[in-house]
Amino acid sequence: MKVRGEWGVVLSVAILSAVLVSQVRAQDDDVGIAVGATPAAATIETLDGVPVDLAQYVGKKPVLLEFWATWCPICQALLPRMTAAHAKYGDRVTFLVIGVAVNESKGSIQRHLAQHPMPFQFLWDTNGNATRAFEAPATSYVVVLDAHGKVVYTGTGSDQDLDKAIEKGLKP
Repeated sequence: MKVRGEWGVVLSVAILSAVLVSQVRAQDDDVGIAVGATPAAATIETLDGVPVDLAQYVGKKPVLLEFWATWCPICQALLPRMTAAHAKYGDRVTFLVIGVAVNESKGSIQRHLAQHPMPFQFLWDTNGNATRAFEAPATSYVVVLDAHGKVVYTGTGSDQDLDKAIEKGLKP
């Protein structure tokens, strides 16, 4: 029985390692919602609990969404790229960070942001509504929508080429 338990731990660690390694490598245009699709309507919340319909951001300019958590090391590794992209494109693209409700709370995100301010708008994924609408497979998942609300990019990992992704969204 003890051997089986040890093998179970070894197998669990191996599976977790494979998942993490696959997430660290950037994957473009092949995860989550299909490129070219229009996401289903999703209502989530601000960190203060105010309902937000994500559709309100569509039709004005491109939107970049990142599915994120305070505990996600890949999200932390992606942060310099996100910050640089926001500095470069923030006037032409809406940046939304969607806090996922896995081992997370609105309060934990608010405490994190108080200690580590970021220039993005943070929202809370009420009941997983955005996760389902965008078919988010993991944290660090980025989706770029063009100004018409069509998906032009999806990817995961810390090494995503956000400039290239955003440029797809900016094309007329």
